[in-house]
Amino acid sequence: MLKPKIQEALNKQVTVEAQSSQIYLAMASWAETQGFEGVSQFMYAHSDEERMHMLKLVKFINERGGHAIISPLAAPPVSFGSFKEMFQELFNHEVEVSESINDLVDICLQEKDYATHNFLQWYVSEQIEEEALARNILDKISLIGDDKSGFYLFDNDIKQLITAPEEEV
Repeated sequence: MLKPKIQEALNKQVTVEAQSSQIYLAMASWAETQGFEGVSQFMYAHSDEERMHMLKLVKFINERGGHAIISPLAAPPVSFGSFKEMFQELFNHEVEVSESINDLVDICLQEKDYATHNFLQWYVSEQIEEEALARNILDKISLIGDDKSGFYLFDNDIKQLITAPEEEV
């Protein structure tokens, strides 16, 4: 049985993951309207991935005798200025998600909930990968500068970063 404090913190993370999915979806839509098929495919795939992260939490909460709560979400931005600004926002968001996961891990340790702590280690590792990926993309965009042909190549190359769908939750 989940302690109330753990359940509340996990439900907060459900919202964080759902919000992440919405942000990626908004970025995908914006990129698609800008004519960047590769970036939009990348963002659509990451939106799905973030939704799977949310579902994994929902199922864990419910399987441990808790009740996963699906909360309303804030509307994501609809415009991002430039690709560099969009990917910088993505990176900043992933850093916030990492902080949220770390806070959740800390609560588990304080409450001596080692089963949930163990479950969360997957999220810790995932966030290391997510931040590194976003940082790598930002580095590539900085190398491109204002070269329009560079953005064309980048849009084609980013398709290679699309990961296969995760296992069923």
